[in-house]
Amino acid sequence: MKELCIEYGYTSLNHYGEELCGDNVEMSVADGWTTVVLADGLGSGVKANILSTLTSKILCTMVSGGADMEDCVGTIIQTLPVCKERGVAYSTFSVIHVNNEGRGHLFEFDNPEAIWYHHGHTCDFPREEMDICGKKVFHTPLELAEGDMVFVMSDGTIHAGIGQMLNFGWQRKEIMEHLDTNIDAHMSARAAACLLASACNDLYLDRPGDDTTVASIRVRPRMEVHIMVGPPVDKEKDEVYVKHFLEGADKRIVCGGTTSQVVARCMGRQLKTSFDFPDKEVPPIGFIDGIDLVTEGVITMRRLLALSEKYVSVKDLTPKTYSKKDGGSLLANIIFEEATHVVFFVGQNVNAAHQGLDIDITMKLKLVEHLAENLRRMGKIVTVNYD
Repeated sequence: MKELCIEYGYTSLNHYGEELCGDNVEMSVADGWTTVVLADGLGSGVKANILSTLTSKILCTMVSGGADMEDCVGTIIQTLPVCKERGVAYSTFSVIHVNNEGRGHLFEFDNPEAIWYHHGHTCDFPREEMDICGKKVFHTPLELAEGDMVFVMSDGTIHAGIGQMLNFGWQRKEIMEHLDTNIDAHMSARAAACLLASACNDLYLDRPGDDTTVASIRVRPRMEVHIMVGPPVDKEKDEVYVKHFLEGADKRIVCGGTTSQVVARCMGRQLKTSFDFPDKEVPPIGFIDGIDLVTEGVITMRRLLALSEKYVSVKDLTPKTYSKKDGGSLLANIIFEEATHVVFFVGQNVNAAHQGLDIDITMKLKLVEHLAENLRRMGKIVTVNYD
């Protein structure tokens, strides 16, 4: 049976004219459990940001540490500052705490009800009402299956379009219909959250009247992708290096002309090059039997890094799946959308073809370093091997 894991992601829209978002999301992965907390602070701006940040950080720390929800809510009530104008310390929240098999708990306090994407369509969770420290909190035991997603959101989603595109905002039923129509079963949690937040932004006519955040998790199979970037310094190690690169991977990617020649030779396969230029700024891809993707090196990696910067931005609303067929877009789809674990094999041999060009081994290493950092921010498990 394929090993499962939890993927997560979120997107936030600031109230129009505000520099800070009144919603905050905290995520934690520890001991096989994933905790996601979305908190919505009272109002907007600085006050709301402080309230939501305190709430999400406290809850995420306590829940991931195994604390009882009653203790968590009690701590929140005693900790939050009181608003002088309204006399309340108020921050709503949604908490998902789930293990890699999809078993766990959902707790909700005054946020819009979570949406469950199950077997290809959206549905409601059964919710049990709890009285905790005088607060009405809803609890749902989670038994998620492979491919399931859970969406939690702030009330900016159901307020979207009020007085603009819609008279009464976006109703829950309409949100679920939108997800049913537009979600792809293989879409990542980050891409799905962005899709819903982007639709809210459209209803707000790019001027959100409320802070709007969508966070989601997805139960998915583990997918380990190996990426070889450059041959090893010692040419005598080529065979061993390529062998390690090929072992244990669900998908294999080779970046670089010289690297692809080394891999083809060690595998006893032929390297073929495409003459198609889907993007004039990105060199064409190549083909080796047994390798899932072969691309050019530094230029394609630069494009990939630029795409990763947009992907990790929680405020970027561009689609997180890529329809273009250039090497950078194909790479991005595999390691951003499909991979859960990414292993880099970075050979540090100096490429004679780069002599006299503004490309050196240091540049390549920095590209891999920055890319690995962004992949970790996406929630990927990243390993970098140097030789």
